[in-house]
Amino acid sequence: MKERIQKIISARGVASRRHAEEMIRAGRVSCNGVVCSVGDTADPDIDTILLDGKSLPARSENLYLMLNKPRGYVTTLSDEKGRKNAAQLVADCGARVYPVGRLDMDSEGLLIFTNDGEFANRLMHPSHEVKKTYCVLVKGYCDSSLELLKKPIVLDGYRIKPPAVMLLNADADGKAEIQVTIHEGRNRQVRRMCASAGMQVQRLIRISEGELLLGDLPSGKWRFLTNEEIALLK
Repeated sequence: MKERIQKIISARGVASRRHAEEMIRAGRVSCNGVVCSVGDTADPDIDTILLDGKSLPARSENLYLMLNKPRGYVTTLSDEKGRKNAAQLVADCGARVYPVGRLDMDSEGLLIFTNDGEFANRLMHPSHEVKKTYCVLVKGYCDSSLELLKKPIVLDGYRIKPPAVMLLNADADGKAEIQVTIHEGRNRQVRRMCASAGMQVQRLIRISEGELLLGDLPSGKWRFLTNEEIALLK
């Protein structure tokens, strides 16, 4: 059965569908000897699809796992600066997996990895509005900070939806712990939201995504998701 070629590449665990489209645009993918364009279709059981002149990996069992990403690790699969990569921490999972979305280098917490491209695409697509909750340690907190943080602001030309915000604790020196839940995933969104409310983030930890909870998973460790957790995310 014919499918879009970017979907085939994604299903083989090579890259997300979006990254696969970039590969196609760069002229790195061919089908039966012809360079592909985004939107081309093929039958993976009949046609010969090559990436950089090499056959795609065989179909493998889909894996789903979560990592408690430590601070100081990037989430891109390759980094031109040679920085530590979160994928290195899950390299012993038994298959090549890639992160679903990102956590910036200075952020910590729940990061999902998979080799199921369709699953990753569903979670990352804006139309699904998967909620993400963070525990945020800030300084510069004052009485008006929460109300300011709740207000929708414009980031990258996009007006974000009002976040759900809850104060966990605060001290007289302006340090506070706040729980923030968002539905988008703009670049450094929570940090920029806090800055717009006059606060500086000192620590940022993602504690849940959808119904998936980080729980007590130690920093730098990973575990496979249960069937129940996978079903909730799907």
